[in-house]
Amino acid sequence: MSDQTSEQPGNRPYDWAADPDSGLESEPEPDEITAETADDATETDVPHPVNWRALTAEDAEYEWLALNEWVDWLRHEFGLPASIIPPAWHRHPELVWELSALHLHWLGAYDPAQHASAPIGWLADFHAAQNRLREWVALSGTRLDRDRPTRQTIWPGEQVNPRRRRPGSSTAMRISSRS
Repeated sequence: MSDQTSEQPGNRPYDWAADPDSGLESEPEPDEITAETADDATETDVPHPVNWRALTAEDAEYEWLALNEWVDWLRHEFGLPASIIPPAWHRHPELVWELSALHLHWLGAYDPAQHASAPIGWLADFHAAQNRLREWVALSGTRLDRDRPTRQTIWPGEQVNPRRRRPGSSTAMRISSRS
């Protein structure tokens, strides 16, 4: 015997949106959506990829603050250890790019206009991302109590490019637990 019950015509919930006297407007069909609807959203309303290499100072400040706030929420919400998100994650481009992509994915998955199953897709991708983050953290050498620049392999014939290093990243840094 099946657990599913067949819907009888009398057992269906009433569709108020289809009732012309309800005062509710039904949602437009996809072919009824016009360019006017698309223009209603501003650029800031729509999640957008962040190209960290091409940001203006003003945009960089906004994006850094938004990412930092979200990463702080993420590590607390999911109880993530420093082996996945270390305190100095922002000093490692490989972690910044991964977390930025994960943030964008989260924004899209939890958008109110998104399909109800989108969050489970984000959670599956988050699970995979945790493994990548763990690998990035192990390769970078950053820890809960100390940080060092991510090692760069110099290829044969390649010159050391000092511009590739982040300012202040030439030596190891101790992370103090004191405020």
